[in-house]
Amino acid sequence: MKITQLSVFVENAPGHILAPCRALADAGVNLRALSLADAQQYGILRMIVSNWQEAAKILEAQGFRVKATEVVAVEVADRPGGMADVLGALEGTGINIEYMFAFPYERADKAILIFRFADPDAAIARLQTAGINLLASAELLAK
Repeated sequence: MKITQLSVFVENAPGHILAPCRALADAGVNLRALSLADAQQYGILRMIVSNWQEAAKILEAQGFRVKATEVVAVEVADRPGGMADVLGALEGTGINIEYMFAFPYERADKAILIFRFADPDAAIARLQTAGINLLASAELLAK
């Protein structure tokens, strides 16, 4: 149930996320989800792509620093309180969320939450026990 995400470190300056996005587009790698976080000197472009191994090779060949990380994708009701329901399943467990981002999903009335947990195995076990639908790579990357 873990999905591989790429984190690409880019300079925090106008136009600097174009190069990695263009390199992947030129190679036919599809971006399925992304998030950009900034710090003073650099940004972290987090991406879930159609082929993370190929994408990592392409980006590294272009001189980018790339890190592969395991994240967890959760299907959530796309309605007020949907995210609160998922977070409530983790309440009192001590499981730390390092970061998360969300995006709409092709299924009607659903959205996807992407989580980076300090202990993904414990989080997966707890979410499954609570009956929350976790997505495998194949489901998330299918188009």
